[in-house]
Amino acid sequence: MRKFKINELNRMTVEEFKSSDKLPLIVVLDDIRSLHNIGSVFRTSDAFRVECIYLCGITATPPHAEIHKTALGAENTVDWVYVDNAVQTVDNLKEEGYTVYSIEQCEGSIMLDTLTLDKNKKYAVVLGNEVKGVQQEVIDHSDGCIEIPQYGTKHSLNVSVTAGIVIWDLFKQLHGG
Repeated sequence: MRKFKINELNRMTVEEFKSSDKLPLIVVLDDIRSLHNIGSVFRTSDAFRVECIYLCGITATPPHAEIHKTALGAENTVDWVYVDNAVQTVDNLKEEGYTVYSIEQCEGSIMLDTLTLDKNKKYAVVLGNEVKGVQQEVIDHSDGCIEIPQYGTKHSLNVSVTAGIVIWDLFKQLHGG
């Protein structure tokens, strides 16, 4: 096996990315305090052509050197919007026809490995603060919660790792990848 060189990866240009078809998925980051986590979510969202990222509450916005450190330019390709209030964001997305899931451990949550999506629908996922998780009020306004099954002694994952797992799984279902 030979590792590919950068010029062999057939990467899209920024313009090609902007005009390409997107996954019918919006990622909502609510009160994310780590700029590196924000950047990492941008990078993952670029990889799977997420439609848009909503940055809510204390979540920082580009341009920012610390976001760029992990986003590596994805903050310039993935569309994003800043909205102060995550609850209002969830309500607005639902009015626009999105099914909104909070990614959280909740009573009645759907385990990610049993989730079935409809390829004809649009989805949004909410990821919450690194310490407090998704706010209860945001959960109350969501259509449901998705939980990642975990089998060790820890029952939490880093928010950017969570985003990567969830986006990849939803991509496989919505894109057929």
